[in-house]
Amino acid sequence: MSSTPLVPTGPITGSVARPRRRVPFWDNARYACIVLVVLGHAIQRLTYDSDIAMALYLSVYAFHMPAFAIIAGYFSKSAPPTRKQMSRVLTDILLPYVIFELLWTLTKWLVEGRANPNLTQPSWTLWFLLALGIFRLVLPYLALLRWPLVWSVLISIGAGYLPNVDSTFSLSRTLGFLPFFVLGWWAREHDFVNRLRLIDFRPWWLRAVAVAVFVAVGFIAWNWVDLWKSLDLDTWFFYNDSYAELGAHVWWSGGIRLLLIVIGFVLSIAFFVLIPRGTYWWTTFGQYTMYVYLLHSFVLYPFRESGILRDAEPTWIWLPMVIVLSVGIALGLATKPVRWVFRPLVEPRARWLFSDARLAETSRRDDPTGSRRT
Repeated sequence: MSSTPLVPTGPITGSVARPRRRVPFWDNARYACIVLVVLGHAIQRLTYDSDIAMALYLSVYAFHMPAFAIIAGYFSKSAPPTRKQMSRVLTDILLPYVIFELLWTLTKWLVEGRANPNLTQPSWTLWFLLALGIFRLVLPYLALLRWPLVWSVLISIGAGYLPNVDSTFSLSRTLGFLPFFVLGWWAREHDFVNRLRLIDFRPWWLRAVAVAVFVAVGFIAWNWVDLWKSLDLDTWFFYNDSYAELGAHVWWSGGIRLLLIVIGFVLSIAFFVLIPRGTYWWTTFGQYTMYVYLLHSFVLYPFRESGILRDAEPTWIWLPMVIVLSVGIALGLATKPVRWVFRPLVEPRARWLFSDARLAETSRRDDPTGSRRT
């Protein structure tokens, strides 16, 4: 189960510890990630008619979910879970998954006149909930092995060769993104962030390098956009299909996924370098990314299905508008009124579910990505 993004503010004297404070960096990083998630989904319809939108789409998808998985792994524990922690997997991950899967079934039936209830096939964004649950289940076993990070990479690469590892229970994506989750846990396990002062140490030249990395990626995505379209590179970034389904029938297809993993890692590091370290008015929204993640797809659904974003020209007007809209959605869905209305769906207590009702009682809630909500 997840720990909390808090650190001691000073040494421990005797048996009494000083109060702990939040580290705003992690909340800032979570919120930046969720903005990119909304942005990626919002501009998807623009990519059919706009090369600039496609270049931005590829640049975002190269790292935004890897970065999210790294954060989730960083705040996860590999020790065998307690009964309380196991109950949190049910109430914070599996139950919201069932609730929102049923809501999507109802939505499709009302809007499209069709419904195919199937809890084994996650709708749109819900795959990540199942991935978080599976990540937590397998982490204690991976942690027993020597070189767990290496094993996770081999599992990710190997899964792409197996056509029967598909979207059922989002297994293909889960195994594909597993190295990023394990990387986050591994970094926390070895205390790299604190030992190397990775949050505090951020000289100007390091930020300049991070900016240069993203400029280079943007240039590559834009300058060869026709090539990336022909290769269906955006589909590769989903980690959802086997190599054969992606048209790569050669034995070295796994090398492509390895390259994508490396790219995701490098871009995630550059992303973390650029994340502000201070506390801002929007920092607290980083505690409520699951609200944004689960609800934003319902906000974007009319735009995707109506076709309003197809043939949306000129791009220099529509693309900035969609970017601003994405930020606004990410802000609005994390506000207190929205949380109050949708808390029973996103954070169900479910006392009725447990033989011991005390398992549903808590003085605080942890976001499935590891953020303690205050």
